Amino acid sequence: MTEDNLIKPEGKHKSDTLYSVNNNRNQHTLKNPVTLHGVGLHTGHMVTMTMKPANPGYGIRFQRVDLPDKPIVKADADYVVDTSRGTTIEYNNARISTIEHTLSAMVGLGVDNALIELDGPEVPILDGSARLFMEAIDSVGLEEQDAKRIVYSIDQNIHFYDPVKNVDMLAVPSANYEITALIDFNSPVLGTQHATMKHLGEFRKEIGPCRTFCFLHELEYLLDNNLIKGGDLSNAIVVVDKIVSQEELNRLALVFNKQKIEVKMEGILNNVQLHFTNEPARHKLLDVVGDLALIGHPIKAHIIASRPGHASNVEFAKKIKAYIKKNKHLSDIPHYDPNQQAVYDINHIIKALPHKFPFLLVDKIIELSDTHVVGVKNVTFNEHFFQGHFPGNPVMPGVLQIEALAQTGGILAMNNIPDPDNYDTYFLKIDKVKFKNVVRPGDTLILKMELINPIRRGICEMRATAYVGNKLVTEAELVAQIMRKDKK
Repeated sequence: MTEDNLIKPEGKHKSDTLYSVNNNRNQHTLKNPVTLHGVGLHTGHMVTMTMKPANPGYGIRFQRVDLPDKPIVKADADYVVDTSRGTTIEYNNARISTIEHTLSAMVGLGVDNALIELDGPEVPILDGSARLFMEAIDSVGLEEQDAKRIVYSIDQNIHFYDPVKNVDMLAVPSANYEITALIDFNSPVLGTQHATMKHLGEFRKEIGPCRTFCFLHELEYLLDNNLIKGGDLSNAIVVVDKIVSQEELNRLALVFNKQKIEVKMEGILNNVQLHFTNEPARHKLLDVVGDLALIGHPIKAHIIASRPGHASNVEFAKKIKAYIKKNKHLSDIPHYDPNQQAVYDINHIIKALPHKFPFLLVDKIIELSDTHVVGVKNVTFNEHFFQGHFPGNPVMPGVLQIEALAQTGGILAMNNIPDPDNYDTYFLKIDKVKFKNVVRPGDTLILKMELINPIRRGICEMRATAYVGNKLVTEAELVAQIMRKDKK
């Protein structure tokens, strides 16, 4: 298969706080689906992979369309189950391997939301870099979405050290997302190398085309143990770290169906020409970009990675994710800026929810991710319920505040469904309700819903809070079920 037929396009706030920073750009997704075909490096399975557009706040998710119920796995460090030969995630018995190059292309080109369908267990290796994934994305282009992109910043160093592997990783506060990677394999051929990406704008040309690499002794071990069933000398740089007999070179030529294999003066097999003298270090930086995408949030930091690998990258991603989660409480009260562009306006909400006047109680959505949503309800004296509820002393009924929260939660639940038009959300349980303060005409009700647990079997458990300004007025826990319309 040639590279020409690998790509097939299909058809033509949060408040600015110390920890949550508006990057002054909107979220982006793909304009159209795009399909690639290739072999999995380790499984040897031929895989068809389709990258599809997704809603704002959806993030990057992988779907195994070859399995029953077509399970979806979020690209998240918490779902990583193996880092021995690439990064592998698994959820609901759906496993996807070697995801790091695809994720690096998404981050490098600024794709915030996408659904990646695969009919096999492993992302195709292609040429061993992110280049063909980038070309696929470029072939369909990006679409700007009506939702602000939230970038998390840090105010202190975050450090990770693995004494066994001598891996040292550090995140330093920075105005940009930049990465410095250092590799040192104690190899006279490879030597010590470093690579730097000062900002993501450099990724496309300086980092994305850099291919994976391995040492000849690793290649021999993998071959002897039948571990690279989809291996091809065109998708990796092979560093020769020992004296190789002609007999061994002949064996490699036979295995990889090459007419002749020889060792260059630089200590590299003649399978590829290096794009850069430090291409191995640049590829390690590429892997850091892809693995740190598993934090689940864009970040502003200078990452300094010494001798990184997939295992350390993922552990570091978990540490940064935990830092963000721990410090988000400083900005947990949602802030409403009327000048801020809405994620969803009333026209979209009317289409997304089955509720209509006079029972639609959400005016706009101002924040949306895969785990939380914030909506706004402008309370006016013209509301129909004020005619009979405490006449002369208008107070918004508490049950309608709960309903407004429930409708906001419906937006969150449906945003996690690839085909929301075929589903409705029904609430099953309301618990731990507390009404803290009254809501009166003229108030702007800020409605926040957060998932307590991941959605399983269509069941959504959500924490509900409603605010007027910085004042908590209502809180509860709500449970809803997502059901297909044809199964009601």
